[in-house]
Amino acid sequence: MFTDLNYLSSLKQPTHNNPLYTQRFGADPGMLAWNGRLYVYTTNDAVTTDENGRVLENTYGNIRTINCISSADLVNWTDHGPIPVAGKDGAAVWASNSWAPCAAHKRIGGEDRFFLYFCNGGNGVSVLTADDPAGPWRDPLGHGLITRDVPNCANVLWLFDPAVFVDNDGTGYLFFGGGVPEGMQADPGTIRCVQLGEDMISLVGEPQAVHAPYVFEDSGINRIGDTYYYTYCSNFTTQGNDMGITNGAIQYMTADHPMGPYTWRGEFFQNPERFFGLGGNNHHSLITFKGEHYLAYHARTLETPMGITGNYRSPHLNKLIVDPDGTLGMVQGTMEGVEQVERFDPFARIPAATMARQAGVQVSGHDDSVRIHTESGSWLHLKGVDLGSGAARFTLCAASQEGGAVRLMADGLQGDVLCTLQVPAGQELREISVEMEAVSGVHDLYIAFAGQVTAAWWEMER
Repeated sequence: MFTDLNYLSSLKQPTHNNPLYTQRFGADPGMLAWNGRLYVYTTNDAVTTDENGRVLENTYGNIRTINCISSADLVNWTDHGPIPVAGKDGAAVWASNSWAPCAAHKRIGGEDRFFLYFCNGGNGVSVLTADDPAGPWRDPLGHGLITRDVPNCANVLWLFDPAVFVDNDGTGYLFFGGGVPEGMQADPGTIRCVQLGEDMISLVGEPQAVHAPYVFEDSGINRIGDTYYYTYCSNFTTQGNDMGITNGAIQYMTADHPMGPYTWRGEFFQNPERFFGLGGNNHHSLITFKGEHYLAYHARTLETPMGITGNYRSPHLNKLIVDPDGTLGMVQGTMEGVEQVERFDPFARIPAATMARQAGVQVSGHDDSVRIHTESGSWLHLKGVDLGSGAARFTLCAASQEGGAVRLMADGLQGDVLCTLQVPAGQELREISVEMEAVSGVHDLYIAFAGQVTAAWWEMER
């Protein structure tokens, strides 16, 4: 079936690690490090079209799911599928939208608990809980956590963009808000911070105002050493200020306590338009992972190769340098992204929706039901796969309505063939095993598909 097969083209170049994935869009990245993996949660930007199929400007009104991906090496990402959050099919059936996610982990009663905060449009912040960072997620409250009925919140123009932080003593804090009241461009006063209860789903005291110069939206809260960093996106009316603040750029402030008072320190990431040519709002998060600091942000880099425009965003990751005195270095947005931080181990059960790049692959489901769906010429690319002294067998859990085939190759779509397996016709997933050519060492792995194939996972054996 691979004779004269035409491989599809990817939206992502071989040397590029940004954007993190291309099978969907994803904006407003929030990050969580857990058990040696980095989890990234994004707003699931959904393309809307008119009756003639023309792409319309992103209105955000139809977004009711949140994307979740994770990686141990920051290059090969497992897609955990869109999390159903808002609406009749979501965990929070009462909510209308699910924007700008952020996540936290805390041990409560000796058990690991995970919390996913999101905004229900621009009028509140809500929270879901789970026993695993990929879900399944539950709604513990049945209503919003932050609403306009909460003291000192009614006058916040945009009651959204949550950022969560759990300090070393286990105390949680939530930051949120945004918007620029008329005539208050230099000090909008629309950001709030509040301590969370021990359960992470209640509030302690009244939310307090954070006065961030030229703030627009997009809060972030982190601790590096003994210093607390509040980060945010500046508004688009910064002209003439003497602080060096530019439009739609990420600023940082520092304090000795998570609730401040904070002092503005500088700007460390300009609007993505400066790097990629297309601009818009600038939404970020920071994290320390395996001893290094990283900035996640979104950019419109998929629109150009897709030939569309409409403010559809994708997640990106670049390294952040923190100087010994706590100064944050300027981050440059790049398509190359970050380097792979460890080799990929194929000798385990690998979700099929794990990839550095892809072409023609769609992902459906969530939790344990995530599947990939391919067409003839589709393929996945995994980088830096450590085959050790060589793998003996390859097993794929897959199905194909009309029958299909799958081929593994080393270092390219025209590289050495490691194995080929046939997927019999049928609707039920089945495990199919074949022997592999004994290729040792570290290689890029390409998994190509002939015919329409649905797959759940694969594994190699020595």
